[in-house]
Amino acid sequence: MGTSPFYVTTPIYYVNAEPHLGTAYTTIAADAIARYRRMTGHDVRFLTGLDEHGQKIAQAAEEHGMDPQAWVDSIAPSFTEAWKMLGISYDDFIRTTEERHKRGVAAFWTKLHDEGHLHQGHYEGWYCVPDETYWAEDQLEDGMCPQCGREVQQIREDNWFFKLSGFGPRLLEFYAEHPEFVQPETRRNEVVSFVTGGLKDLSISRTNFTWGVPLPFAEGHVTYVWIDALLNYITALGYGSDDPADVERFQRYWPAEYHFVGKDIIRFHCVIWPAMLMAAGIEPPKSVFAHGFLLTKGEKMSKSKGNAQTPASLVGRFGVDAYRYYFLRDVSFGHDGSISMESMVQRYNGDLANDWGNLCSRLFNMTEKYFEGRVPALPDPAHETADDATMRAIAGSLPETYEDHMRRLDYSAALDSAWELIKFANRYIENSAPWTLAKEGDTVRLAAVLYNALEAVRIAALFTAPVMPNTSAEVWRRLGLGDITQVTDILAAAEWGGLPEGSSVVKGEALFPRIYEEE
Repeated sequence: MGTSPFYVTTPIYYVNAEPHLGTAYTTIAADAIARYRRMTGHDVRFLTGLDEHGQKIAQAAEEHGMDPQAWVDSIAPSFTEAWKMLGISYDDFIRTTEERHKRGVAAFWTKLHDEGHLHQGHYEGWYCVPDETYWAEDQLEDGMCPQCGREVQQIREDNWFFKLSGFGPRLLEFYAEHPEFVQPETRRNEVVSFVTGGLKDLSISRTNFTWGVPLPFAEGHVTYVWIDALLNYITALGYGSDDPADVERFQRYWPAEYHFVGKDIIRFHCVIWPAMLMAAGIEPPKSVFAHGFLLTKGEKMSKSKGNAQTPASLVGRFGVDAYRYYFLRDVSFGHDGSISMESMVQRYNGDLANDWGNLCSRLFNMTEKYFEGRVPALPDPAHETADDATMRAIAGSLPETYEDHMRRLDYSAALDSAWELIKFANRYIENSAPWTLAKEGDTVRLAAVLYNALEAVRIAALFTAPVMPNTSAEVWRRLGLGDITQVTDILAAAEWGGLPEGSSVVKGEALFPRIYEEE
């Protein structure tokens, strides 16, 4: 816990199509940790954005009879609108066609050129235009791109190269000293093995098209799109600018706490990127977390395979918070995860409608029925029952347990710890039977039961807020509390007894109306 800077990024997404479930998955995961760290008092900076250069973009623009800038301008709103729909709380959105990015890219490569980290040469080999990726002969699979399975082109170009081959020992030493840099561990083993096998110098420029950031020292050369894209993480902070505000921002937030990426781009982020930074005398990020793929019917979800759905199609059926909850609860972050409409309905009905939504509805209704919609007084500890003590203990251990899981980006386990409290609160109501206490006229015990259960709901809402911000805010509103997004000390906020006596409780509509199969 603290007020220290916390910089988290997603990859910048390529503007060749609208965002799909895979891109949304990475972005929601980054948003959840950003929201949580704001609640622990950190100075969060959350970056996402768009990768808008490269041969593929130039070709797509030409096919649509548009210039490249107009083409990317027409696609960009689909991302900002999707992230608004999903409640993504980014602090900055960078596009690689912005001047701040171009300035930083030019400054970076000028520095490496002047310090002898680049050389001229020619590249001859295989190139996949859809993935904008170079491949060696022995990397091809049946003569096709090993990443997307499509045809590759043999090209020969005069390029500028980054002397990546000389950074192998430094990278291996860095991985050994910073085992947290590549996460999860299985990815680190893969990266170490790759670097141990030897590195080749990396082509950083292209000459057969012009849609990219020009190299300032080489006329006719534009920066290779993948290298251009990597630099967004520092250009967004002001790298390459002399403006004091930009300089201060870069110094404050770099190095990044986390780069969130898919496992298919870890070599760019865990090998090429730290080597580039080392060459420039810049500290590498603290951690690159490579999550797995979303699988539908055993296949990776991707635009190239044509099996990618848009987030809007599921949000329209389940709502934003249920969407966010499903992907972070049902898929273990860091591993491949199979998703299906059937499992989403099961999670929705079981966890959200039956457990969380039903708990809130019953409690808010009973508070109105038995106490005229006002929170009863905090119970006298002297009359605490075993069930009272157990629920208070579960609530008391939740902050530490949740923090431990979130530190490891184990969203599923973090949500499970919050659900332990939610499930116990449901059992607590069943065991305590407030309706019987009311019938018997035991108002003292009735007040204690309802206060304890309402307090459990208040605390549970705190720890579901990073993933389900809208629902948590609504629960707090119905409890007569303030804006949950203003919580910056979740430990203090989660202390038992924080629900004020007499606070007005509103019933409201069902938070998660049950979905029936025929729907």
